[in-house]
Amino acid sequence: MSNMRVIIAGGGTGGHIFPAVAIGHALQRLQPGTQLLFVGAKGKMEMEKVPQEGFEIVGLDIAGFNRSNIFKNILLPIKLMRSLSDAKNILKRFKPNAVVGVGGYASFPILKAAQQMNIPTLIQEQNSFAGKSNQILGKKAKAICVAYENMDKFFPHDKLVVTGNPVRKNISQMNISREEGQVWLGLNPDRKTILIVGGSLGAKSINESIDAHLEEIIAENVQLIWQTGKPYYQQANQRAVAFSDKVKVYEFIKEMDYAYAAADIVISRAGALAIAELCIAAKPVVFVPYPYAAEDHQTSNAVALVERNAALMVKDNEVRQELVKKLKHLLDDDAMQEIMIKNLKALAIKDADERIANKVIEIAK
Repeated sequence: MSNMRVIIAGGGTGGHIFPAVAIGHALQRLQPGTQLLFVGAKGKMEMEKVPQEGFEIVGLDIAGFNRSNIFKNILLPIKLMRSLSDAKNILKRFKPNAVVGVGGYASFPILKAAQQMNIPTLIQEQNSFAGKSNQILGKKAKAICVAYENMDKFFPHDKLVVTGNPVRKNISQMNISREEGQVWLGLNPDRKTILIVGGSLGAKSINESIDAHLEEIIAENVQLIWQTGKPYYQQANQRAVAFSDKVKVYEFIKEMDYAYAAADIVISRAGALAIAELCIAAKPVVFVPYPYAAEDHQTSNAVALVERNAALMVKDNEVRQELVKKLKHLLDDDAMQEIMIKNLKALAIKDADERIANKVIEIAK
């Protein structure tokens, strides 16, 4: 189809934005002339990140359900009704041939409105436990792209397509040696290197555990690449002063391909994007799932890898007591590391963006 028009909706975190952008780039590669419009939530990071990738984005006034303070949800029904109306206006103006939802606040209203207007929709479900919104939307979606097996407990079996989760091109095509990564980050290649990441915003429990046990970890003759996120950056930076040659602290690491290449072991949250990247990077990993994610999907994601001997896991409420124990155990067990590397490689899908883009092209009118 020439001049195909596609809306890609969702965002809220890097875990939704990076896949959305990857799908957008893949559509333009596979179908030159494709016109794209991204739809996000006003005030969220996609409103800044997506234009940086050269794409147009419009924002809906929508927020998610607040699980920690139910009183903040009073205006949610009004915002949802308004966002559905705004979504219909966006669809009437842009006239897309298909609408893709990658998850996040803006995904539901635009896909719901599209389905009411009989515009083909595709859901990209990143997690091993599908959220309620996607389960509702899945009944009328033309296709549901997933990264895990046995997703027919959430969606109609005949609509499922196993595509994996799209990752940034510099990760999917990474060809950087450990030595190159070490040099890039100013590290000592003779020391084992631990990469600590908590998602684009950081992870409080992981940061606090590393902080509390920093001397004990460094005593293992290792060095750290510590991505803290903005809230913990200053504290971690001050904490690392005494270990300046062994602890590199970053608020955010844009060149994650170099960080993965340099690392021997990773400590990470268990978001879908992080898991997809770690399977490609094939680095032994200890997951600390974020327990307040919708439907606790990060725990489901991590368990799916633990059951395949591709990762270890520590519960968030046990991180202070158990994380360093698990880390030291993994450091000392080369055989376990090799098993993890082999099993992670077997789970890696490097062309998820094009698999999804091809399905979008197929369902577009």
